[in-house]
Amino acid sequence: MIRLALIVLAVVVGSPVLAQSTSLGDSAKALIGTWEFSNADRDKTCSVTFKSDSTKVGFKVEFDKNCANLFPLVSDVAGWIFPENDLLRLLDAQGKSLVEFSEVESGIYEAPTPGVGVLFLQNAAAGPLPKPPEQVAGNWAIMRGPDASICTLTLASTAVKDGFALSVKPGCDATIVRLNFTQWRMDRGELLLVSVRGAWRFEEIEGGNWRRVPESADQIALVRQ
Repeated sequence: MIRLALIVLAVVVGSPVLAQSTSLGDSAKALIGTWEFSNADRDKTCSVTFKSDSTKVGFKVEFDKNCANLFPLVSDVAGWIFPENDLLRLLDAQGKSLVEFSEVESGIYEAPTPGVGVLFLQNAAAGPLPKPPEQVAGNWAIMRGPDASICTLTLASTAVKDGFALSVKPGCDATIVRLNFTQWRMDRGELLLVSVRGAWRFEEIEGGNWRRVPESADQIALVRQ
């Protein structure tokens, strides 16, 4: 009898599902509702609804009819869990994690998934998805007005701290040199050049270029080289 009890205990403790709490924490409660489910380029999008109903593997999740055509792996999703200070996981019927999302910005979750690529979850109120760093990386000129180039930067896709690497080329205006930009990142659809003194924030404009916000008489912009 003791041996049987130990076996049962080992199975329960080792189960990927039973080991999880079945209660909804604050992070999970904030997820309840319908979200956009997409790939990084957003040429494949559908809707997913997270519910608070308990299932054998966490909580109920429903995808719209087209999701399985765009992302076949969702056909195997049987539930979701989102413990506090942990990842948001989509689970199969055995409790195995199929997709693991981490919050990259408020209301936006990202999941690098083998064989699929990077998947995103976006709250409808969260704004546009961040551009992949590879799409933004390259050489950029900081322009003051339509004709005056005051600096040339190289934005890299190499991760550093809370963003990506940035290098300033020789010959920059003294204002830019003093700011000493050290990295860049995307935030709610905007591009940030970050220094120890703060950050310059840019919104995307026509032609794939970026304009500093809020606008000023100087009309500072980032123009791809």
